[in-house]
Amino acid sequence: MLTLGTTVLGVDDLPRALAFWSAALGYRPRREPDDDWVILDPVSGTGASLALQLGRAQVSLPPRMHLDLYADDQAAEIERLLALGARHIDWDRYPPDADYVILEDTEGNRFCVIDTTMSPGG
Repeated sequence: MLTLGTTVLGVDDLPRALAFWSAALGYRPRREPDDDWVILDPVSGTGASLALQLGRAQVSLPPRMHLDLYADDQAAEIERLLALGARHIDWDRYPPDADYVILEDTEGNRFCVIDTTMSPGG
């Protein structure tokens, strides 16, 4: 039986990506980063790990994979992420009742910020 382990993002600038994702998620390096690799774990000790790997591949658009980040206060989290260096993605296909906003990190990796207050029972 398999279990999902660490999600790995390709990046061009490892220190910049490390700073962004550490601040964005409240994560810290599991150990001292290598020149081309780092695994980030939640400071709280619980939750999924995120690894950053120096890569030479171009970001494909639209991406085949992305992260969904859950937020109790979506507007505040989006503002905070933008201040950390994230960018809005101009996308004209949001449904009228969208509970998500698409952003990209400092490396062009896209992710969604999901408003958990809009989910059924949320």
